[in-house]
Amino acid sequence: QLQLVESGGDLVQPGGSLRLSCAASGFTLDDYAFGWFRQVPGKGREGVSTIAPSDLYRNYLDAVNGRFTISRDNSKNMVYLQMNDLRLEDTATYYCAALRTYFRSYYTMSEYDYDIWGQGTQVTVSS
Repeated sequence: QLQLVESGGDLVQPGGSLRLSCAASGFTLDDYAFGWFRQVPGKGREGVSTIAPSDLYRNYLDAVNGRFTISRDNSKNMVYLQMNDLRLEDTATYYCAALRTYFRSYYTMSEYDYDIWGQGTQVTVSS
C-alpha cells in the first residue's frame, strides 16, 4: 500500500521555524516527484513547493521563496519542508503528495498531477 504520513506541524510564533516531514511507505522514492501543498478552510489547495526525482530541480510558491526549503532523503524514504520566518498567513493544513515519473527533472505545482496524498499536518502561526 502506497502511503504518505506527514508530521511536524505545530503552533509557532511569527518569525519561528518548523520542519515538516513526510514519510513514504510501500514504494521507493527514486522515481517520484513530491510536492507540499497547503489549504485553509474555505479555500482551495495551494502548491507550496515541489521537488523532482533529481533534487537539483525544485520550485517554490513566490510567497515562500527564500523562507522554505524542500528536500528529500531517498535512503530514508523521507521528504522534508523546512519553514523559516513563519508568518501569520502560513497558517494552514500542509499536505505531502507524490507522483511517479521517469523524468529526473520533472516537477509540478499542480495538485491534479499528484495521485498519492498524505492526511495533512496542521501549522498554526500565531502570537
